[in-house]
Amino acid sequence: METTYAGAPATYPIAPARRLRQLGIDTQYVLVGFPLGLITIVLCVTGFALGLGTLIIWIGLPILAGSLAMSRGFAHLERMRIGPVVRRRIPHPRYRSSRATSWIGKMVAPIADGQSWLDLVHGIFRFIPSTIAFCFTFTWWVGALAGLTYPLYDWALPHPADNQELPELLGFPDTATVRIVFNLAVGLFFALTLIPVVRGSALLEAQFARGLLSGVGELRRQVAEANEARDVAQEQKAAAVSAEATALRKLERDIHDGPQQRLVRLAMDLGRAEQQFASDPEAARATVAEALTQTRETLDELRALSRGIAPPILVDRGLQAALTALAGRCTVPVDLDAPMVERLDPAIESAAYFVVAEALTNVAKHSHATEVQVSVQRIATGLLITVADDGVGGASLAKGHGLAGLDDRVKAAGGVLAVESPEGEGTRLTAALPV
Repeated sequence: METTYAGAPATYPIAPARRLRQLGIDTQYVLVGFPLGLITIVLCVTGFALGLGTLIIWIGLPILAGSLAMSRGFAHLERMRIGPVVRRRIPHPRYRSSRATSWIGKMVAPIADGQSWLDLVHGIFRFIPSTIAFCFTFTWWVGALAGLTYPLYDWALPHPADNQELPELLGFPDTATVRIVFNLAVGLFFALTLIPVVRGSALLEAQFARGLLSGVGELRRQVAEANEARDVAQEQKAAAVSAEATALRKLERDIHDGPQQRLVRLAMDLGRAEQQFASDPEAARATVAEALTQTRETLDELRALSRGIAPPILVDRGLQAALTALAGRCTVPVDLDAPMVERLDPAIESAAYFVVAEALTNVAKHSHATEVQVSVQRIATGLLITVADDGVGGASLAKGHGLAGLDDRVKAAGGVLAVESPEGEGTRLTAALPV
């Protein structure tokens, strides 16, 4: 088990074996980084100074380009070394590539690249954190090892009478027992603080390198991800608005074509019955009976419309029961595979229901299919909905087709919709909804 925080440096693993392993990684990183720092500062400063000083006679241009290329090589090596220390993969930034075909254009390309200059800055100044980290790491290792092993070699050290050692300067008597206990205590202090000190030293050097060698690239990637997330959110918002407008237009059309026409006829029948009561009571009774039939049919249509808006069975009993009822009302035989799943977010359940409902409606109206298969599966990332028929095919998500509004509804829920519908080979609709 390991405790980490997003955006923060890696923290200590709990297992002691992993702490010791990380201690070895950090120590190796710091001890190797010190001589590398010496090498890079000599080479980078020399190449940069020589190239800049001879730039006026043009020979400095290839020298400066070569120095930048050399610093890029050291930067690649350092990025590989940083990964185990911070316990994450350090991405390589994008360097500017030259499209020029001439050798002069290719030589100038590194000079025009900002990341190449950051690599050179790291090669020049990395010696500062490397030296600080090396001093602390080397001191703590030597203090721990020398203090804890002092009883093994105290007898071999000279102790002349005119020499005052540290315990004697602190007021302790100059005896072998005092020296051994004192040095063991010092070694124990260095040993107990070795892991945090070495870890801090390694992170000081690694984070300095990470900021220069991959900080700009990581920042650009975060900005790109933020822009992509913003674009997705805008697409979902636009899809939600479009789906809502489509649903309202459909509801308005259904009310106008169904209940509204029946209510107009009902009003006319009641008016005629009112006139017939005085002259022809039997005809008036027949007209009222017909009006009652119209009332029942209107109520049935209103109930059907209300199920299309928010089916009560979906709210009360869940997605499986709602899909079962939906399949039972379809005029085309439905093979339903929808295992019971836990209750999901109402918006996701509603989107899944309307995907199946709209797909079955299109199958019944346009596909001329003899059978349709519906599958709703719970996967790791959400719900996978598949509706496949053996009809004439030709369905499309393009604007103006019946599935365009369904595509907007799925996008509004954060999902994706795909349709495979070759002519004469049936239609397969697949929707993936996040949970």
